[in-house]
Amino acid sequence: MTTVAERQENHQLIREGVRDLCAKFPTSYWTELDEKHEYPEEFVAALTENGWLSVLIPEEYGGGGLGVWDAGVILEEIGRSGGAAATCHAQMYTMGTVLRHGSDEQKQRFLPEIAAGCLRLQAFGVTEPDAGSDTTNISTFAERDGDNYIVRGRKIFISRVQHSDFMLLLARTTPRAEVTRKTDGLSVFLVDLREAGEHIKLNRIKTMVNQVTNEVAFDDLVVPAANRIGEEGSGFRYILSGMNAERVLVASELIGSGFFCIDRAVAYANERIVFGRQIGQNQGVQFPIAKAHVDLEAARLMRDKAAIDYDQGATKGAEANMAKYLASEAAWQAANVAMNTHGGYGFASEYGIERVFREVRLALIGPVSNNLVLANIAEHTLGLPRSY
Repeated sequence: MTTVAERQENHQLIREGVRDLCAKFPTSYWTELDEKHEYPEEFVAALTENGWLSVLIPEEYGGGGLGVWDAGVILEEIGRSGGAAATCHAQMYTMGTVLRHGSDEQKQRFLPEIAAGCLRLQAFGVTEPDAGSDTTNISTFAERDGDNYIVRGRKIFISRVQHSDFMLLLARTTPRAEVTRKTDGLSVFLVDLREAGEHIKLNRIKTMVNQVTNEVAFDDLVVPAANRIGEEGSGFRYILSGMNAERVLVASELIGSGFFCIDRAVAYANERIVFGRQIGQNQGVQFPIAKAHVDLEAARLMRDKAAIDYDQGATKGAEANMAKYLASEAAWQAANVAMNTHGGYGFASEYGIERVFREVRLALIGPVSNNLVLANIAEHTLGLPRSY
């Protein structure tokens, strides 16, 4: 078994490899895409070709056979380079539902294609307009019809549908009124978007960040029963098992983005001369940068702990939730520090600060609100009464 020290040594090689790739996609690349609201096709293709997006897929299916900690280092380095890791991170972890809960036939059918980059699994359909974070209250319904399911309903804030071949979809297969526990009666499906045609309608939602976000309507969409993952009615558990990995990886990219902001703030504070001295000499500039750095390092330690626990088979999500919470708060602080350090120049798109500022702000409320993280920890870690 690989030791922590050996993995950390391997992480340095990972960082160097990712850093070399990202150097080909400078701030100007991301700024231009942001202005045009375009997807980073070339960047994602380069990551795919170099195997960085398939590291969590076992070697027997053509992947890298690495762990969530290793994957987190990849996303962290993308963020530190100034890249937008959120544009492609789902390709890493969404396949985990198939890996952990799919049949042998499904694993053989999908995982090698995903690992090879021939099949894009970037879309993840859970959130609904009327349910929000109350996932058990979703109303999208998949009705069994012989060897198929007929899906009707709506999802919202679904990213990258236009850049996916399949969507991982959570839908009710038993009405909520007919189940004993509200978490029962939910099932997971792999939806082939290439064959959906007019049965899926997309309404793109314009947001403050360059992520292709949609409202998705399902109108009598036919999904083969062979594309259901695991047992009917057990989908909520399957989805939850993947959310811990998601939160560790989101924490990782936020840590990277935070350090990008610190790196830029330090460089600017050293070179900017006002009143005949470097602004970095001023403690009013120094202290906020130093504090943001300290908080990011602390968030990284919690990310490391959460990732190691996950890779060792831990199923409880307290550490993953805490990692996401700390990383999002620290990254947001770092982004504000970078803006303040740069002054008016921070608002100029060519510096790359204002884009990252917008991107990390999203993490305070998604993929899970930090208030819900605290509520979860209060109940499940501290034993306080359930608040929702």
